[in-house]
Amino acid sequence: MLTRVMYVTVYVTDQDRALRFYTEQLGLEKRIDYPGPDGRFLTVGAEGHPFEIILWSHAASAGQPAKVGEAPAPGPIILESDDLRKDFEIWRERGVVFDTQEPEEYPFGFRIEATDPDGNRVSLRQQKPAAPAAG
Repeated sequence: MLTRVMYVTVYVTDQDRALRFYTEQLGLEKRIDYPGPDGRFLTVGAEGHPFEIILWSHAASAGQPAKVGEAPAPGPIILESDDLRKDFEIWRERGVVFDTQEPEEYPFGFRIEATDPDGNRVSLRQQKPAAPAAG
């Protein structure tokens, strides 16, 4: 039986630059950093959560969306916030460049996207509070 998702891999061209972006700009923490037989194994994650993002050096794939037929498949890293507006302002002060000037409202809540230095998309989202149950 599966118990959890451990990692997802993001391909980058420069692991040190990616590490600075994900930690200094997005506020994730560095978890694992050691040389391995196939290259440097480097991960980041949100404080207090077990899920980790591997920042894997693979220049040919960095920032390239997967292809399904001829159209690129969606694939942003989706990070959830309990205060999107506050995190958006912090990220903007740290130099993160967004695809729009302000967060957008969707049926599920609010969202804004940015890209990392290699063109990988990062989506910041906040869910709308659940409606109170009718009683």
